[in-house]
Formats: sequence, structure tokens, C-alpha cells
Amino acid sequence: MLLPALALVAWVLVIGLGGPFFGRISDVVENSQSTFLPETAESTQVSERAEDFVADPYLPGIAVAQRDGGLTDEDKQWAQELGEGLVDKGLAEEAGSPPVESEDGAALQIFVPMSETTFDEQVADLRAEMSDTAPEGLNTYVTGPAGFATELAEGFSGIDGVLLLVALAVVFVILVIVYRSPFLPVLVLITAMAALCAAIIVVYLLASGGVIQIDGQVQGILFILVVGAATDYCLLYTARYREALREHRSKGAATRAALRGTIEPVLASGGTVMAGLLCLLFSDLGSTKALGPAAATGIAFSMLAALTFLPAVLYILGRAAFWPSRPKYDPHRPDAIRVVDHEGPQGLPTVTGKGLWAGVGRFVARRFRPVWIVATVALVAMAVFAPTLQASGLKQSETLLGASPAADGQAALSAHFPGGTGSPITVIAPEDTQDRVAQAAEDLDVTDSVSVTANDSPSGSLPLGKAAEEQAAQFQGAPGGANPFEGVEPTVSDGDVQIQITTNVAPDSDQANAAVEQLRNDLKEIDPSIVVGGETASAMDTQTASIHDRNLIIPVILVVVTLILMLLLRSVLAPLLLIVLTVISFASALGVSALLFNHVFHFPGSDASVPLYAFVFLVALGIDYNIFLMSRVREESLVHGTRAGILRGLVLTGGVITSAGVVLAATFAALAVIPIVFMVQLAFIVAFGVLLDALLVRSLLVPALSYDLGRVIWWPLHKKIER
Repeated sequence: MLLPALALVAWVLVIGLGGPFFGRISDVVENSQSTFLPETAESTQVSERAEDFVADPYLPGIAVAQRDGGLTDEDKQWAQELGEGLVDKGLAEEAGSPPVESEDGAALQIFVPMSETTFDEQVADLRAEMSDTAPEGLNTYVTGPAGFATELAEGFSGIDGVLLLVALAVVFVILVIVYRSPFLPVLVLITAMAALCAAIIVVYLLASGGVIQIDGQVQGILFILVVGAATDYCLLYTARYREALREHRSKGAATRAALRGTIEPVLASGGTVMAGLLCLLFSDLGSTKALGPAAATGIAFSMLAALTFLPAVLYILGRAAFWPSRPKYDPHRPDAIRVVDHEGPQGLPTVTGKGLWAGVGRFVARRFRPVWIVATVALVAMAVFAPTLQASGLKQSETLLGASPAADGQAALSAHFPGGTGSPITVIAPEDTQDRVAQAAEDLDVTDSVSVTANDSPSGSLPLGKAAEEQAAQFQGAPGGANPFEGVEPTVSDGDVQIQITTNVAPDSDQANAAVEQLRNDLKEIDPSIVVGGETASAMDTQTASIHDRNLIIPVILVVVTLILMLLLRSVLAPLLLIVLTVISFASALGVSALLFNHVFHFPGSDASVPLYAFVFLVALGIDYNIFLMSRVREESLVHGTRAGILRGLVLTGGVITSAGVVLAATFAALAVIPIVFMVQLAFIVAFGVLLDALLVRSLLVPALSYDLGRVIWWPLHKKIER
């Protein structure tokens, strides 16, 4: 009684400490794309040197006002007063540009420098200010990097509230159906929340200490993964504990028996998932790299809670925890699963008895070869469509689902002004190359203007190239002192200047991407030290890093997981078959998802990291269920022989593993409440893939193929299995 009591006290302390961290973890979340890029990326180098050229870096926001039929004098006066009052009202960090009227006379724009830490509040306040004070009929928007970043933060805002509540509610309903008990679901969810509290404490400390960087994606996936994994491990333990209570009068003996039967598969499956997740440390992207240790921490505490907290609670409650269907002690109770040798087709073992899974066992024994062949063909047919997944990245304006005021504002801005206003291409180059850089920029079809940062200039910059010539002509012959740029020099840091290229196309357009790529190639010929960054370049570098991660990490995960399975199952053939089938299952989920994304949901595309994230979870978690199954099959095979052990393992684990699959699928599906395309797509792929693996691959394909192969499945140690 002492050990269970100590375990409960320890976990109560963890819950008490971890509760406040639910609200604090958002404080260490960073959703800026450039923050997570590799140090070698050009856009990272440009971002890190921003303070060398601007004393107080800011996040650009753009206020846009547009009226159909043309602006009125009242509109222009309103815009002038708005721009003059931005700093006084706390809507900008410093004075921005005066209102600039479009050539068609239908729109105005004001450049608004916003705080890098409180930009979301400033954007919200500025939108409210413009909406409340604008003349009737004038359409107002706030866009630019600050506008899009605000909407991204708003999209993730429901992670520690709505997402968690939806996930817990869905899991609770499923557990009530599974257990037909009002107590057990509550105990399981408390166990999951205890694991989550512990994980959040550790992840928060790692993030606040600068060890890892987390974004909204990492936070959301951590919550879902811990709840789903902890629930799965709890399902496995409670199934064993119920079984043990029927075989042992003492609840202490039942607890020991349940733990003996649960520890190995839980540690093996959890360890496999952790190993797969830690392979993400090879990632070039900081957010993906951070997911590895963060999620692995969550899995570790999920296992610990399921093997300590829940057993302690169930030990104290005993059979009462299963009310109203309390398991009765009956050591002479006939085995509900009876495998009969030599009575099946071809004289092979079959299953007798009642129940769904006994029926599945008989079906597998009777039609084992057609079952695994048809199932494999069906999976391959679905996998054929996997290459049609359009995982080439999303535009900034396409990352959110539903209405996007920032995207609407960008559309209005592009319709009346150069599309790249507020999100220029930024170049760091030696001072003596600035004229050649300007010439290379002006050779691009999409360039509107080129300037160099100059802190002493009234506008913060000096025009270059043609714009400089136009400026000189404008002030030629003017009275002395009329030229505000006269005598102003560019800001120089370590011999370099910062050049900004404003394009006439949207910063997330294909033309802007092509311009960055061409600039990088052309400018390297001028000087290899020149680097090109900005919003467009950051998105491109993120895409490149995502593809690198996908191509590197997927093979590494396959190798690591295969080696772990070989050690666990003491076999070479079985792990190879399980890995191949899991990969086919993953490709099938990807294929079905591609069809639905392209032709039903009409998504504009997918982030390049979607296949990698989906692979990590589907392979790691898919292997989970195969470990649950095959570890029990091996245990039964050593006693009853391979084919009989396969049938017993299938029938004994069928209910609990299927329930675990449904729970995990429903938990990941909860990610769809976050209105971000990446999260919705990941939710669907993982949920569908987990169900496919649990209901088809693990329930029919793996048992049927293993049954067909017989004891050779354990090769090269197959001769140690009796039959």
C-alpha cells in the first residue's frame, strides 16, 4: 500500500505544479517563420544583422484604405490624421510614412512600424481604430508581415483551450463506450492530464532556457500526442488488470501480473516512438527539431503515468473501479478463447468461442491467404495516389482557413500599389557593390524601386538606381536646403549596407520567388558574400529546409525503428515485414488524403513538412499497435506454437488495440479545430492513417500474413519456437 500511496502523492504534486504552466507555455511560443530557419540560410543571416542597420527593429504593418470610384478629400484628411496619431495612440513604435496615394486615386497606404513583441495587440487596435473612424464607404485593412503574423497567432490561440477541451471530450465519450463505466474514463483522463502537466513543465523550462524553440504547431501536437498516447497505454494496462483480477483473488497479485504483462509492450512501443521522434533532431528547421525532444518528453511521461499513477489508483480502488461490470475472481473460468489444433483448413489451428474477435480469428484462419493478398492490393491501390499530394508549399495568404483580413488587405494593396510594399527583398552587400546590386535588381521584371538603409534620412532610406536619378532631377535647381537627402550617407556596418528591393508583385507570389532565386544567382557573381533575405526568401528557405528534412529523416527513422523491432521481437523477418506494411499503410493514407485534399476540400496545396510529420506519427504510432500485437503473439507462441499464438494474440488484443486506435485517431482529429491548413491536413492524414492501420493492417493483414508464413516469421531464431 505504501508504494501506491507514494506514487499518488508524487503525481498530485506534479499536477499541482504543472497546472499553472498551461497558461505560461504560450509565453515561450514563437511563430515567426525566420526564427526557426537554419543558421546557414541566407534569410537567417539577413535577419540576424537587422539590428546592425536599424537601431530598433520593427515588424512592418501596412494600413490600406480603398474606395470604389476614387478617394474623397474627407478620406485623405482622415488618413493624414490617422498617420499623425499612430505613435501617440500606441499603434506604432515610431512615425511611419505619410499617407501615400495610389496612381489611380482609389487607395491610400500608410507604412506602420510595429513592435516585434506586441504587434498582435497593435494590429487589433489599429484595425478597430480604422473601422471606427473611417468615413462611410471607405474600405480599411491592416496587412503586411504584422497583419499575417497576427492572424497566425490568432489561429493558434485556441491550442491551450478549445483544442484540449475538444480532445478530452472526444476521448471521454469513446472511453465510456469502451468501458461501459463512469469511473474508468475519468481515471484514464486524469492519468493523461498528469502526464501532460509533467511534460509541459519540462518543455516550458527547456524553451525558456533557450534549449529548444517551440511554435504553435509543436505546442498543439504535444498536447494531442500526450493525451492520445497516455490513453492508449492506459487502455492496455486496464485490459491486463481486468484479466488479472479474474485470475487472482488479491488485487496486489493482480496488479503485479498486469504490470508484468504491460511493462514490456508499453516500454517497447513508447521507446520506439521516442526513438523515431528524436530522429527529428537531424532537422534543419528549428520548429521540427524542437518537436523531437518535446514530443519524446511527452511520450516518456505518458508511459510513466500509465505504469505508475494509473496502477496505483486502480490498486487502491480494486474491482470497484470497473463498476458496474466488476470482474469477478474465477480461476476456473473456462478460457473464452480456445484455439483448436488441426481442425481448421489444411489441418491448421483455428478458433472456437463467441465474440467479435473470435470470429475475426476464425476468418483469418480460414481465409488467411486471400485476406492478406486482398488487403495488400487495396493498400497499394490507395498508395498509387500518394505522389499527387501537392506538398510544394503554401503562400502566406493560404496558410489560414476561412476569412483573412490580412490577405484581403494584401489583395487591395497589390491592386493599387506595388505588391511587395512593406515586404521588400532585403540584401546585405559590401558598400562598394551597392550600385551593381541596384543594377542587378532593376534588371528584374518585377522590381518597382531600390533603396539603401540610411538612418539619417527622413524616410530611413536613400533611393538607388533610377529612383536616385529621378530624385536628383526633382531637386535640381531647387533653393538651397530644399533637398532633404542632400549629404545623407547610407548606414554602413562592417563594410556592408542593407539594400531593400520593393517588387510590383505580392511577396508570396511565384514571380517574387523567382526574383529571389535569380538575385541570389546574379549577386553571387558580383560578390560571394552577398546574402538575400526578407519575407519571400524566408519562405523559400523554409521550403528548402523542409524538403531536406523529409529526404534525410524518413530513411533514418526507418532504420532506427527496424533495429528496435529486431531487438524486441528477436527476429529479422518479422520486423522487416512490419516496417514494409507500415510504410505501405502510410502511403495509402497519403494517397487517400491527396485525393480528398485536391478534389473534395480543394486545398490550394500542402506545406512541404506535412509528409514528414505524417510519416513520423503514422510510422511510430502504427508500429505501436504492431508491437502490442506481436509482443503478445510471441508470448503466446512460446506456449502454444506460432499459428495458435497468432490467433490467440489477435483475439486477446483485438478489442484493446482497436479501441486505442479509435482513441488516437479521434485525438489527432481534434487538431482540425485549429484553423490552419497544416494542422487540418495533419489531423486528417494521421487520423485516417491510424484507423487504417488499426482496423485493416493490424487486425487482418499482419495476422493473416504471419499465419501463412508460420514459424518462419521469427527467422532466424524460428527453430526456438516449438511450432
